[in-house]
Amino acid sequence: MPELPEVEVVRRGLDTHAVGSTIAAVEVLHPRPVRRDAGGPTGFVAALTGRRIEAACRRGKYFWLPLDNGDALLGHLGMSGQMLVQPPGAPDERHLRVRFTLTDPDDGKPFETARPSPPRDRELRFVDQRMFGGLSVSPAGAELPTEIAHIARDLLDPEFDLDLFVRKVRTRSAGIKRLLLDQNLVSGVGNIYADEALWRAQVHGDRPGERLSAVQVREIAGRAHEVMAEALGQGGTSFDALYVNVNGESGYFDRSLNAYGREDEPCRRCGTPIRRVAFMNRSSYFCPVCQPVPRRRRAS
Repeated sequence: MPELPEVEVVRRGLDTHAVGSTIAAVEVLHPRPVRRDAGGPTGFVAALTGRRIEAACRRGKYFWLPLDNGDALLGHLGMSGQMLVQPPGAPDERHLRVRFTLTDPDDGKPFETARPSPPRDRELRFVDQRMFGGLSVSPAGAELPTEIAHIARDLLDPEFDLDLFVRKVRTRSAGIKRLLLDQNLVSGVGNIYADEALWRAQVHGDRPGERLSAVQVREIAGRAHEVMAEALGQGGTSFDALYVNVNGESGYFDRSLNAYGREDEPCRRCGTPIRRVAFMNRSSYFCPVCQPVPRRRRAS
């Protein structure tokens, strides 16, 4: 699933290629991606047609495009969602679900001079093979959609409250990896970057939050920030063609992973084979020497 760096790469692409444009037409090719929209496919089309895209924003793994009437187009990529910018007439992708036709604003206002001008007419396409992602209109959601107001800020957000995060983690009995994935504590961290941050901090994911010192929690948060910033600089992590940026290009941070996906490969710090264990219907990867299993887990 795309995590914070991948969604941020997409947001930046939308900022370049969609902001300032008018949505001239909307075509819903499959109803499932707009299943959460109160108006259904028909209402979704009516609410967006003719609206100007004012900005491209993100919180955690969600992105939204504020519109000129105060509403917003809210999106989540799910497991395999893509937002692609294509020229008119380009062949349709196999899993194309929603098509937006974008044009220059019809109010006479030019694009900002600092923004590279995209082609005059283009299509913004939502492509989703597995259809776990989705789009919806958030009424009055331009500043922050109410649907995601409960989600915590992320580690790359300058307004993220690290002290509050440390205090909350240290009151929880759950393992630190579960806490990193709790979007009510900190958003945007997913399975890949949680494993990578914990490997860098040399902490096992099952270590209870209440058994970590404030210094350790800060170290883990810092490592998570570090690894996601590095991934963002490399366009995100792509293991297959399901995650790409708006230009259809894959990220290459997977070449820099130290734990995730490296079962039985030597730890790059001590040489011990990386282990994989089941975790919440997914997998966790860790070094059994650098990240010793907590006694509670070992005893059970």
